[in-house]
Amino acid sequence: MLSLANNSISLIPKILFTYYLLYYSLPKLLNRKTERGKGIFLLTLILIATLLFYEALAVFFIFPVIYKGLLSPMPHFSLTGVLNCFMEIGFVSSAASLIKQVRFQLANTEREKNLIKEKLETELKFLRNQTNPHFLFNTLNNIYALATKKSDETADVVMKLSKLLRFMLYESKNDQIKIADEIKILDEFIEIEKIRYNERLTISFLQEIDNETEQIAPLLLLPIVENAFKHGASESRFESFIHIEMKLQNGKLEFYIENTKEPNGKKLNNENIGLTNVRRQLELLYKEYEVLVENEGSVFRVSIKINLNSYAII
Repeated sequence: MLSLANNSISLIPKILFTYYLLYYSLPKLLNRKTERGKGIFLLTLILIATLLFYEALAVFFIFPVIYKGLLSPMPHFSLTGVLNCFMEIGFVSSAASLIKQVRFQLANTEREKNLIKEKLETELKFLRNQTNPHFLFNTLNNIYALATKKSDETADVVMKLSKLLRFMLYESKNDQIKIADEIKILDEFIEIEKIRYNERLTISFLQEIDNETEQIAPLLLLPIVENAFKHGASESRFESFIHIEMKLQNGKLEFYIENTKEPNGKKLNNENIGLTNVRRQLELLYKEYEVLVENEGSVFRVSIKINLNSYAII
């Protein structure tokens, strides 16, 4: 009990100095705008005052009051006593400073991770939303063209568009969707575009899927398909084609698309808009992927390979 009382009383100067060091002195010393010389001088004065207080407690309270003469008191303010006191206070304050610094570093690291995560999530939303205006604008142009011709297919296109917009507004907010749903969106988009081009455009979409419930990031492939129509078929004066092939086996997705284009086309920068979008999404979402582009003569090809199992949560 006497030892416990002694240690409890001895903690008072240690705690006072440690709190001063952690919450006043160190923040001032670490601040580049403050005068460090003045701060170090003040810290030294406080340390001396703490040593004197510690020794005074031992001489005038601990030995005479707690131990009541059971122990022989040490000489007042002896060098050994001062050094002992200095070591005890230094150990406590250093340990507390180290713990606080570690906690600060961990909190700072976590804060940086959250800021990076928020930035990447914002960028990903922007990339996905970038698809919507382009797609909507092109489809509305298709509907307008059909309406001016008073085509019977106008109502059907509007219905397909409403399904696609419903998907974009609600389903695309999910981090991942079934590969079957992504294929369905591509099919709907292709069907809308077929009406626009009639017999002038030959389209094929081959699918070989071993697991329709496999997860994929939503609207990931649509910019590539849209790109093929926008900068391939729509700007070709003659009969054109778009060939699409999708294979999925054991979580490994292979997506190939090729389309005709004008041999002297100068649309490389425009074509890269959709490709850049997809590349950046892949960079943000998947650890294992590959994008190959061939722009030769009158044919433009894109090959994408993704390990869907390498999806990385932002």
